[in-house]
Amino acid sequence: MANETVFTYGAPQLKFGTGAAEEIGYDLVQYGARRVLVVTDPGVAATGGPRRVADAMKAYGIEAAVFDGVRVEPTDASMREAVGHARDTGPYDAYVAVGGGSSIDTAKAVNLLTTNDGDLAEYLNPPIGAGRAPERPLLPLVAVPTTTGTGAESTTVCVLDVLDLRVKTGISHPRMRPALAVVDPDLMVTQPSGVTASAGMDIVCHALESYTARPFDAYERKRPEQRVPYCGANPVSDMWSERALGLIARSFRAAVRDGEDRRARADMALAATFAGLGFGNAGVHIPHANAYPIAGRVKDFRPAGYPDGEPMVPHGMSVSLTAPEAFRFTFRARPERHVRAAELLAPEMDRPDDPAEHLPRALLSLMRDIGIPDGIAGVGYGEADIPGLVEGTMRQQRLLVASPRPVTEDDAAGIFRRSLRLW
Repeated sequence: MANETVFTYGAPQLKFGTGAAEEIGYDLVQYGARRVLVVTDPGVAATGGPRRVADAMKAYGIEAAVFDGVRVEPTDASMREAVGHARDTGPYDAYVAVGGGSSIDTAKAVNLLTTNDGDLAEYLNPPIGAGRAPERPLLPLVAVPTTTGTGAESTTVCVLDVLDLRVKTGISHPRMRPALAVVDPDLMVTQPSGVTASAGMDIVCHALESYTARPFDAYERKRPEQRVPYCGANPVSDMWSERALGLIARSFRAAVRDGEDRRARADMALAATFAGLGFGNAGVHIPHANAYPIAGRVKDFRPAGYPDGEPMVPHGMSVSLTAPEAFRFTFRARPERHVRAAELLAPEMDRPDDPAEHLPRALLSLMRDIGIPDGIAGVGYGEADIPGLVEGTMRQQRLLVASPRPVTEDDAAGIFRRSLRLW
């Protein structure tokens, strides 16, 4: 078979900067919207930000309702509830998501299922779901992140927990990409330190995974109808990943230490956007595949800075916990990429004698400094849990195909075992 010679690139329109959220009403008018639903979660709603965004739309003649029932780390049940609310109170001309990845991903599901027939389960990625593609266009979605990390404002994917299966999965289709990303650093000042740390590690892993992913030209040639948003590392995604890592190196620790540091907040917001523009086209691989069962099989871990109540392992935290070992595993496939990534992430760190240790050491130093738990044991997992975690990982073939090295069950088990404790 001939190797691929074509890569694709997609991105939403972007509006970035202090005060950008005040202009959303004007932007919606350009899409012909007159009645919109703002989708958010209770914690973000309590800051008043979503209500201010909704009220600012009145000056442009837009009627905006607010739904604040999003679940942090959404489930199939919580997404169905949001879809039901939108159906009962609609119709709407557009949707505005204000919050972290949970709110943006929930709004994507709402948009999908209020414009297309069928149940949520039909659209889930195989092998968990049927991978049904939307047959009709979606409404305009404006994504307004209030956390610096997920990159959901740039991507074609929404992620959720399937409760009955105790697994995290997603829905992916180009039509689910937001029409407009509005990134306003002022909305992120209220982000707690623990959320900044966890969501920031999502940025780090987005950039590192897309930068080290299987190159686009290592795949077999596809027909036009076979092309998917995650096409492999390519020159455009590489550029965004490198820029994101440079901003992280400069400002991540400062943003965790002091949430009022406006320069650090702006840097992290820009890094999240850049990393989203990168991985939203190149894809992610092992750390994200491992993260889904880590989050989906949570026992009783309750992280600082997140809502009280049900146990959870935040997405960015779950991604980071096996990242050092995952990059030890992938090093030999693309050694020069791993070394370059380490230099960007930790420019002041001395180069170790073994180049395979460079990136893991840079990650471990960062994770300790910002308070990430010490491995998967730090969030409640033990040796006996590894078979279940491996099973969940191997279901994420959409992600694992992007790994620069093939991943077997034994490989995944070894990564989890070595990630029980990291230091």
